[in-house]
Amino acid sequence: MAVLKYEEIAESLRARIAAGEYGPNDTIPSGRELAEQWNVSRATAIKAVDVLRNDGIVVAKQGTGFVVTETPVARPAGARRAGSARILGGMPFLRVGEPDWAEPPPHVAAALRTAPGELALRRVRVLQLPDGSPNSCVEAWFPRSIGEAAPRLSDTAPIAEGTTRYVRRQTGRFPVEGVDVTTVRQATEVEGERLNVPEGSAVAVLLHTAYDQEGHPLVCEEGVTPAALFEQVDTYAM
Repeated sequence: MAVLKYEEIAESLRARIAAGEYGPNDTIPSGRELAEQWNVSRATAIKAVDVLRNDGIVVAKQGTGFVVTETPVARPAGARRAGSARILGGMPFLRVGEPDWAEPPPHVAAALRTAPGELALRRVRVLQLPDGSPNSCVEAWFPRSIGEAAPRLSDTAPIAEGTTRYVRRQTGRFPVEGVDVTTVRQATEVEGERLNVPEGSAVAVLLHTAYDQEGHPLVCEEGVTPAALFEQVDTYAM
């Protein structure tokens, strides 16, 4: 499938942001400048910038143009329906510690189809409410085949283009199916510390697993949200 010109421009800007050419609060080239650089219409250039804005990578700043976001934005675990942008339902987040290789808990290992004792790459983030308090914590687990092929997943720095696009570029694999399972239980000690709630508090747990075009798991995310902050709304035809 051919890459459209505005997608090519957007990918180029993502790469430059990821490489640090444009850091937080830096202004990216204007639509007019991009149109001249790429020899395209201004409408095409603006469409490329809109892609970055919809993914939460840049925001409009009055009198300046579009600037790189200072705080990375991510969605909670799950609800990764096709066509939805990262910024839809997204929240600012903080990375917890550094990505590491660890043995996933049994339910995550089962979702990833890893053998007993096999390590997976873990990335942890805490999504924040507007006042900076924690909304949910998410542990993302990547199987070895993904973690080794996509080395930037082991970095603490945000992946400007998003993990899905980065993994696809590195491996050729991309999600075609997602399975979300929601349960309730009590918060562990670690989860209580991350969410600033007492250990044993009621929490909602959303286990999201994404599968590639061959049905193999790409990532398993476990999102934990205090019961008082959890709400799930489904709209469907009847």
